[in-house]
Parts: sequence; structure tokens; C-alpha cells
Amino acid sequence: MTIDDDVRAVSSTGYERISKSEREQFQEQGWLLIPNALESTMQKRLVRAVDKVYQEEANAGGLRADKSLHLLGFFARDPMFAELLDYPSTFRYVWSLLGWNIYSHHNHIDVNPPITEPVAPFWNWHQDGYRQNSDIDAAVRPMLSLKVCFVLSDLGKGSGATQIIPGSHLNNELAGRPAKPGDPVITPPGAVSIEAKAGDAFIFDRRLWHSRSVNVSSVTRKLVFVGYTHRWIRPLDEERYHPDPHWQRILTPVQQQLLGNGPDHANFWGVRQDGWIDNDIPLRAELRARGLLDGSEPYLR
Repeated sequence: MTIDDDVRAVSSTGYERISKSEREQFQEQGWLLIPNALESTMQKRLVRAVDKVYQEEANAGGLRADKSLHLLGFFARDPMFAELLDYPSTFRYVWSLLGWNIYSHHNHIDVNPPITEPVAPFWNWHQDGYRQNSDIDAAVRPMLSLKVCFVLSDLGKGSGATQIIPGSHLNNELAGRPAKPGDPVITPPGAVSIEAKAGDAFIFDRRLWHSRSVNVSSVTRKLVFVGYTHRWIRPLDEERYHPDPHWQRILTPVQQQLLGNGPDHANFWGVRQDGWIDNDIPLRAELRARGLLDGSEPYLR
């Protein structure tokens, strides 16, 4: 669902609060499309960085058999990737929906060249979170995390666009999975493809049932996903080694928090060692200084 023109404003800082309409759309549908999220210069830089990483992985034998790439934990591969953590046009949604005690626990680069041979139908519908979907027993499981996807290639019909079922984030189960090999693969009712232009972004609740589709176009599919969760949840990815062990020093305090940094375990729970709220946690301090800890949501107290 695209953000309405009357509520979509150009964000200059990343700390403009989202509108009531945007919040309601996300809560009801489980996702939002953010047109023209990337400035043209940033989009070009990001494409170059992704192409560089792809070539490095190709040289190292890290591609799949179909020449596609699904690379986890990529921030350390190029310093510019850290700019995505609090990129203004998308970050305003992240803290508005998750609060201040957050970090990026899971991120991946996906590059999918056009297929050269027919592919048999396959079932790839899932919710993110792995054991979060098994270990938590609730009629409607909590969101716990969300993802931002930066679109670097046009996503139209047949281009490998992400498929979703709007509103399905409120359903713990999804019928239709083949019971055994050879069973017919049927697209679930209500499924739609996210059609977007290069430079757009979309954000979605981790519970939203979604699936990758096959790229049968003439354009290589390029997407960058950045996932966020609460700091008291363990990371999913292992960051790749960076040749400069001090590369994070050039980042802002908020960016360092979003990469998982903190002085001690209590800090990850949002408190000091004495149990009182730690007002110096970078994102909390930033929101507090801007008058945004107004209690409009429980996590913005």
C-alpha cells in the first residue's frame, strides 16, 4: 500500500514522525511503500557498492549455482552501507513503529540475475523470525522486528518482485504448503507482488507472509534489506570481517547503536546497571532532545 500523497512529506532528518494515516495503514496491512526513498546520488552509490560486493563474492566462489547472491551481514563490506541504518526517508518509520531501544539484527543483499532455464514452481512463503514463530504461543504473535527494503532495480511483472499477502501479519498460519514433494504449488489467495521503481523502498512487519518470485525479466534484480529489532533480542547475522577494525569510529552514536554497540548487557535492555532508564542511549537521547518521547506510543515514553 502506497503512502497517500497528502501525508507523504520529504524527510530531511529522519526524525519527522509518521502520520496517523501511515501508522494505521501499516498496522492494518503490515507494509508500506515509500516512493522515491533514495536520493539519486545515494541510489547510484548504493548500486556501485552492491555491484562491487557481488563481484567480490563471484571471485571468491560465493554465488549460488544460478549466479544469484543472498549475502547476510554486509555492513562491514563498505562504510557507505552504514548510511542506510538511519537513512532519513526510511528511518522515521523504524523508530516510529519500534521505538528507541533498537538495532539492526538481520540484513542481506539479494542479487538475482534473470533465469536462463525454466524453474519448477516452488513454495517459499514464510514469516521472518524463525523460532519466534514457534516458541511464542499467542493468538497473534508480537511484531518484534521489521524490515526496510531498498529497491535498486525496477520491480515489475516477472522481475522477481517480492510477493506478499496484505494483512496476513495477523495470521499465525498460512494454508497451502505442499504436504510432500510433487504436490501442486498453489499461490495463496490474496497474494500480490510489490511493484516498485528503482529508488523506492518498502517496509514490512516481519510477520507478513511473503515470498520471493522468479526473475524472468531481462533485468538483474537488486535489493538491499535492513532489519531492525529490540536490542534485547540476539543478532541473527554474523558480520563479515572488515579490514579496518576501527571503521565504526567514523559513525554517529545512533549508527553505532544500530550496529549493536553498547557498554554492557543492562544497556541493551534500556537501563543502567542500577535499573533506572538509561537516558544516554543514543537514539533515546536524540528523540528526547527533539521532544519526541511524548508517550504517544508505549515505546516512546
